[in-house]
Amino acid sequence: MEIHHISSKTVDFALMDKVLGNTIKLELSDEVKQRVSHCRTYLENRISSQEEPVYGVNTGFGSLCNRRIPAEDLSQLQKNLVMSHACGMGEEVPVDIVRLMLFLKIQSLSYGHSGIRMETLGRLVDFYNHGVSPVVYTQGSLGASGDLAPLAHLCLPLLGLGEVYYDGRRMDGGDLLKLQSWEPLQLGAKEGLALLNGTQFMGAYGVYALLRSYDLSLWADLIGAMSLEAFDGRMDPFREQVHLVRHHKGQIETSANIRAVLGGSELMNGKKNHVQDPYSFRCIPQVHGACKDGIGHVSDIFYNEINAVTDNPTLFPDDDMIVSAGNFHGQPLAMGLDYLGIALAELGNISERRIYRLISGKRKLPSFLVAKPGLNSGFMIPQYTAASIVSQNKQLCTPASVDSIESSQGQEDHVSMGANAAVKTHSIVYNLEKILGIELMTAAQALEFRDHQRTSASLRKLFASFRQQVGFVDNDRVMYKEMHASADFIRSNAPSAFFPGP
Repeated sequence: MEIHHISSKTVDFALMDKVLGNTIKLELSDEVKQRVSHCRTYLENRISSQEEPVYGVNTGFGSLCNRRIPAEDLSQLQKNLVMSHACGMGEEVPVDIVRLMLFLKIQSLSYGHSGIRMETLGRLVDFYNHGVSPVVYTQGSLGASGDLAPLAHLCLPLLGLGEVYYDGRRMDGGDLLKLQSWEPLQLGAKEGLALLNGTQFMGAYGVYALLRSYDLSLWADLIGAMSLEAFDGRMDPFREQVHLVRHHKGQIETSANIRAVLGGSELMNGKKNHVQDPYSFRCIPQVHGACKDGIGHVSDIFYNEINAVTDNPTLFPDDDMIVSAGNFHGQPLAMGLDYLGIALAELGNISERRIYRLISGKRKLPSFLVAKPGLNSGFMIPQYTAASIVSQNKQLCTPASVDSIESSQGQEDHVSMGANAAVKTHSIVYNLEKILGIELMTAAQALEFRDHQRTSASLRKLFASFRQQVGFVDNDRVMYKEMHASADFIRSNAPSAFFPGP
């Protein structure tokens, strides 16, 4: 397995994909060890020499920030923080997203501005490398003061508390430590706050959604091209010149993808009896392209965040500064996640409209794509299902980032609700996979009513691969199995495999 050295170098989404796929182990570089140790020494010296209180180090938290804590209670203060903040509810966070959370927390702490001890950071690395997945819940974070509740659950097992998944079993955090012969950590000053402040819950969900979005935007192009072919659509709206004069990057990229996928198609190059196609076909570049541009914009936001220090207070040893500020506030992520959800929902929205057109009995396609409509309902109800999911996505696109609620007796009077944005965007991702799966199933069915051997090489390859999992529907049958298999096909295959080579 590949070793990744945590260092001062920025991390990118290619590395995040490896984390998600669980294909790397982590090591802390000497540079990181020096930075982290230097910052910890600075903090301990400040505590011992400074009379003035430092927020979260020798004070209470939130609205209790003016309560001074005696030196002998500082370790208990940090333990109490982790225990009291582990108030998550709802569904469990998927294991692969928890792994992203662990990595992002390690990365953020490694910059040497958090005051963490090497022992604590090293134990987080141990958790990652041994495949320990703390049990974390989806509900509880307001997306400001960091993802407090989820990160508390992430870090409880460091203390021998909470629960984890390990080696295929769910167990108590204390049992895990005994199994590994690890002693429970005794947190030092500021460490609990460093562990709990941060945006790693929002960050992990956002990274996951973006990694899926890259593939899903390509799937939308690929499947949209098959639908266009099956609907006997025109190629004119995809000519390069049309898109160059509008200048939008995503639009230009989408039109190029459609031209590439349909290159060499005899069906597409045949005579057409209609002058125009409906918008859901003709405007694929404009709609898919806008979604691609949205995904790109949100990627920039999250690239900055996964390379950031987001706990509080922030320590600057070389400047002799400890600053209590607000890098834990998730507003950039909350707004980005809302935008990402809208982009993905729109890919599903236009996809469902193509499904509707394909089953409508137009352009020499049979009604509901079966030979004997009336006796058979055919693809009538898969379109209902797609419409239902599309509508749910629209509801999920109600923005979380414009919401706020006062907490901590008014000390935390504006929050981002970015965690809620993250969870609902995750749902939109899964919904889009289902919608595109239904479109692929519908487009493949419709293409069989053409001479599908005359389509492009790319679409013949996709068609043949898909038919290994989902067959032609000649008469009514129980359809949900094919629909689930279609969504699984989208999840388990890379769209790049069906695009023409260089």
